[in-house]
Amino acid sequence: MLQVDLHGPAGRLEGLLEGPAEARFAAVVCHPHPRFGGTLHNHATYRLAKAVRAAGGVSLRFNYRGVGRSGGSYDAGRGEALDTRAALTWLRAERPGIPLVAAGFSFGAWMAAHAGGAEPEVRGLLLAGLALRSADLDLVRDSADVRGIAKPVAVIQASRDEFGTPEEVELALAGSAGPRRLVAIPGATHLFGEALQALQREAEAALAWLLGEAR
Repeated sequence: MLQVDLHGPAGRLEGLLEGPAEARFAAVVCHPHPRFGGTLHNHATYRLAKAVRAAGGVSLRFNYRGVGRSGGSYDAGRGEALDTRAALTWLRAERPGIPLVAAGFSFGAWMAAHAGGAEPEVRGLLLAGLALRSADLDLVRDSADVRGIAKPVAVIQASRDEFGTPEEVELALAGSAGPRRLVAIPGATHLFGEALQALQREAEAALAWLLGEAR
């Protein structure tokens, strides 16, 4: 584990880089909503990063502006999407020549979609707990933004997710511009607290699919 400081648009971004020197791929993993206690140490975010390493990749988790040691303050998703793009740019330079993936949980899933979906060098997206609605009225959640992404998108959704059931997410993604993979985790709610091991297992399978390795 290597603690790193990234240069973000609002100042320092506190990060953790983990994985082998000769990783097969690299992934930025984005944490949930800063206003609801989200940090890079969130359980689901940790499990996504652990799945990246189990699949042979290197993971970069980071704190959004105003969280932990990161500079700046919350910016209703606009600045956080720019933070995500800065993290992707940093990781691409740190580990050149290998596939790059954008991943995230809840709020972080939307940030990964907004930043990674528009980044040409991102191979695909891994989105866990894609919240179609929440108490946060600042962040615009338009499923058309995800439908319009032409690259592969893998979604892992809790079967009892309060902010978007798998059925609702499937309907929201219908007619997408690129390939989609949606998996539901039985018995879990939005935070995946009941099924963190299952989340990691499905994330590993999703990463294999994104990288073109059938699982």
